[in-house]
Amino acid sequence: MSELVTGEAVALELRPARLPSRALAVLLDLVAAVAVYVVVTIALVAATASLDEAARAAVSIALFVLVLVGGPILVETLSHGRSLGKMACGLRVVRDDGGPVRFRHALVRGLIGVIEILMTLGVVACVASLVSARGRRLGDVFAGTLVVRERVPVGQAGFVPPPPPWLAGRFSGLDLSAVPDGLWLAVRQYLTRMGQLDPQVGWSMAERLAADLAERTGAPVPPGVPPAAYLAAVVQERQVREARRAFGQGPAEGGAAAGAAGSTGACAPPAYPAATVAPDARPAVRPPADPGAVARGERAAPPQEGSSADRPSTGFAPPA
Repeated sequence: MSELVTGEAVALELRPARLPSRALAVLLDLVAAVAVYVVVTIALVAATASLDEAARAAVSIALFVLVLVGGPILVETLSHGRSLGKMACGLRVVRDDGGPVRFRHALVRGLIGVIEILMTLGVVACVASLVSARGRRLGDVFAGTLVVRERVPVGQAGFVPPPPPWLAGRFSGLDLSAVPDGLWLAVRQYLTRMGQLDPQVGWSMAERLAADLAERTGAPVPPGVPPAAYLAAVVQERQVREARRAFGQGPAEGGAAAGAAGSTGACAPPAYPAATVAPDARPAVRPPADPGAVARGERAAPPQEGSSADRPSTGFAPPA
């Protein structure tokens, strides 16, 4: 992954294209350009049969420059860095800050590409791409561009694993407003790649991220909860809150329901600190019918089905 910083100081992680995929894309582009050049040349030869040798040589040179040099520049400008070969290989040309390329970038790449690709049969471009850390040729260096991969295999796509079932709803009372976006991004990146890390390195990273997250939320990590499971549960809680906000449901009702559901699980661990329990998750208490029964220590009798005392007052008196 290559980290590019945009003009708004946002770090982008892009996957640079390497030499094999770039060489295949350039080969496809050259085959398409040569095919167009041959077809147009045959048509011009038939149309300029009455001209002399000098005129036909000038037309041939102009045709070569327009098709093999101007054609790729025009296509790359109009398609924002995706030529025919790059579209087939899932590649794209972007600026150093991750933005789309413009005419000046395509012009510099095309003019230098005549020297390092056409005149040297691609030897200079291959050597420069192998030497560069991000696989850039000389045209990319002078134009300030980078060829990246647009299509990522499905197996490598980011997938945040769900937390254990006994942690569902346990952190519904946490205050997540003070957690910055950079920390959320770091937690998501760790959760998507923790299977590829060394166990000791992954555990230490999870502990550091969990400590940072607990410091931002003001509630310590509950004892007995692995740091990776804690991170996954908090990320899921944030996603649940975002979903409630997107669909117009109140956060208080959802948090109370989640906290009550999490506290009644059969596999629930020991109780967590009070800061992690939703303040609204309290059972409803029905007031007794007789206030004097509370002073005498008597237990209130359950209400009857047809009792008129439990009926709501509507202001309507039935006839005698």
